[in-house]
Amino acid sequence: MKSSAICREWLNSLPPTQGYLKKEQTIGRGKLLEKGMPSNKDEAWRLSNFKRLNSFLSLPLINNHKDISSKDQSILPDKEKDRERIVINSIENKVNDINLPNGIETLTDIEIEKNVGKIVKSNNIKNDISVSLNQASSSNILALKVKNHFNGSLELVVPSIEEKSISTRVFLLLERGAKLDLLQVFLGNNNSAQNHLTEIKIESNVELTHGLISMGEGKESCSICTLAVEQSEKSIYSLHSLYHGWDYARFEPRIIQREGEASTIIKGLQVTKSKEQIATHSLIRFDGPNGRLDQLQKAVASENSHCIFNGSIEVPQKAQKTEAAQLSRNLLLSKRAKIDTKPELEIVADDVRCTHGATVSQLQDEELFYLLSRGIDNEHANSLLLKGYYDEIISHFPKSAKKWNFFEKLIKK
Repeated sequence: MKSSAICREWLNSLPPTQGYLKKEQTIGRGKLLEKGMPSNKDEAWRLSNFKRLNSFLSLPLINNHKDISSKDQSILPDKEKDRERIVINSIENKVNDINLPNGIETLTDIEIEKNVGKIVKSNNIKNDISVSLNQASSSNILALKVKNHFNGSLELVVPSIEEKSISTRVFLLLERGAKLDLLQVFLGNNNSAQNHLTEIKIESNVELTHGLISMGEGKESCSICTLAVEQSEKSIYSLHSLYHGWDYARFEPRIIQREGEASTIIKGLQVTKSKEQIATHSLIRFDGPNGRLDQLQKAVASENSHCIFNGSIEVPQKAQKTEAAQLSRNLLLSKRAKIDTKPELEIVADDVRCTHGATVSQLQDEELFYLLSRGIDNEHANSLLLKGYYDEIISHFPKSAKKWNFFEKLIKK
């Protein structure tokens, strides 16, 4: 079946547009009907595994209320005492039986209508299929406001459901002067699909440390995730992400410094094996002067897997004195694995300092020989070298992230 027919069939399976996201649902469905699913003629999608992308739409979308069972809850590690955890229900996306920390509250329907959708709309992404898929299918949203006096942490967990597709949406508004340590965890399952859209509006003098762990545990698991962030002046946003274990995954972080005078730090790691394909397509745009960016993207590909990175940086005329650095570093652990990396700089401003680079290499024979000569066997020697390679990214994750044992799973696999 052609992708256009698959898309129409999927749209026909969705419930009627309704609720306070009715406008968003109408927009998403209209765009999909107009443009359909992407093809290899779309530059941003040309390397995608379209067979797996189309299978993303073949699973039934959950369209009735289903709470996460106590059995599902039991597989989650204990949360930190000072970190509130919200397990997002795939339908309701509401805060049930959770006492939000003092300083975090839910947005009203009027505030949701006023804010939701504006950040992704300002991204100006051509043929924005990832967002359209979520807009079309999300019926509820978890919308939270972090008050200006808040200084604490929060954990958001999204489990998958076997042989089902889920669509979740989150909006966070961080008021002036707030400080938040945020950890998002996405968990895959056998023959499951996830579609996520997270929008974060960061006001001035805000400091947000954001850890994102996406683990596709299970066979034939798929994930499409869009993260849209808008930074105001004198704000600091740090994103540290990890993707592994998904048969097909696409992660799209998009950060806009709305007024300049802000700092953005991005450290990402994606690890593939077997026949997996994981892609990261990032966009950072400076809409004001004196912006800062430090971006490092790492990938490790083994067996017959495929890693993709496309990093776009836009510096228009008004973004004078921007300083941006982007580096893509990659490890090939198999002759059959593939890594495609494409840093992009679009600079119009004339008083800037911007650098970018990309490397693809293997584990160094000299380093391996050194460890072997000290009596360390080959398996442990390779593990030590990989730990060192991973550590530059994962050492910045919140301390509570260690409970998810992702480091051990990375080395084991």
